[in-house]
Amino acid sequence: MAGTPVTPVRLGVNVDHVATLRQARGEFDPDPLFAAQLARLAGADQIVLHVREDRRHANESDLRRLRDASSLPVNLEMALSPEMELMALSHRPERVTLVPEKRQERTTEGGLVLDKDFLGRLRPFVARCREAGIRVSLFMDPDPEMIARAEGTGVDQVEIHTGPYARAFGGPDEGKALNDLVSASERIHALGLLVAAGHGLTVFNLPSVLGLPRLSEVNIGHSIVARAVLLGMREAVGEVRRMLSPGAWGPLP
Repeated sequence: MAGTPVTPVRLGVNVDHVATLRQARGEFDPDPLFAAQLARLAGADQIVLHVREDRRHANESDLRRLRDASSLPVNLEMALSPEMELMALSHRPERVTLVPEKRQERTTEGGLVLDKDFLGRLRPFVARCREAGIRVSLFMDPDPEMIARAEGTGVDQVEIHTGPYARAFGGPDEGKALNDLVSASERIHALGLLVAAGHGLTVFNLPSVLGLPRLSEVNIGHSIVARAVLLGMREAVGEVRRMLSPGAWGPLP
C-alpha cells in the first residue's frame, strides 16, 4: 500500500542523463543547465549532478555553470577521492553525496561500505566540507547495521539506495524490500540524521517509498529524463512534484 510523509518531501532532480544524451554526439545539446532551469520551473527543490572520475557524462564545467546560473541548491554526487574533494571545495555545492564508483558500471550499483579505511578518510573530509559550508550525505544500502557506522562521522544525512526495492517492485520480494527500506529509515532517524531516498524510483514505485518514516527527500534522475524525452522536462518533473504533495497517499500498513 502507498504511504505519505507528514511534511512535504523535497525533490532532487538528477540531470546526469541529460549530459549522457549530449555526450552521445559529443556536441552541446541537450544542455544540463537548461534542463535544470526547466526542473526549477516545474517545482524541483534541488539539482543533483554526479561528476564521475572518468567524466563519462557530467563534468566540472557543468558543475561550475550550475553553481553560477542555477537558483536551486546543487547536490554533487561524487566519490571520496582527493581529486573530487578539490572540485567540491572549489565550487562549494550546498551538499555533496558520497557514492561508490566502479569504472565498468553503467550506473551506481550499490551503497557505500563504511569500513575502517573509508571512515578514516571520511571524518576529515566531512570536517573540511563543514568548514566550507557544505553538507555531506552518504549513499547507503538499506542495511541498518552498516548505516549505524555513520554515527559520529559528522554527516547530516543518509540517502537510502532504493535500487533493490525498485528491482523487486511488482514481484514476490517487493514486501520484504519495502520493509528493508522502513528499517533503514528508522535507523537513520534514530541516529539523528536526515532520511533521503534515491535510485530506480519512478512514478509507479514511488508512492510506497513516500510512506517511509521521516523521509525528507527523494532524488530521481533516469526515469524523469526518460519521460522528459516523450513528455517534456517540465511535465516529467511536474508529475513527480504533484505526487509529493502532503496527503496524496495514505499511511503505510
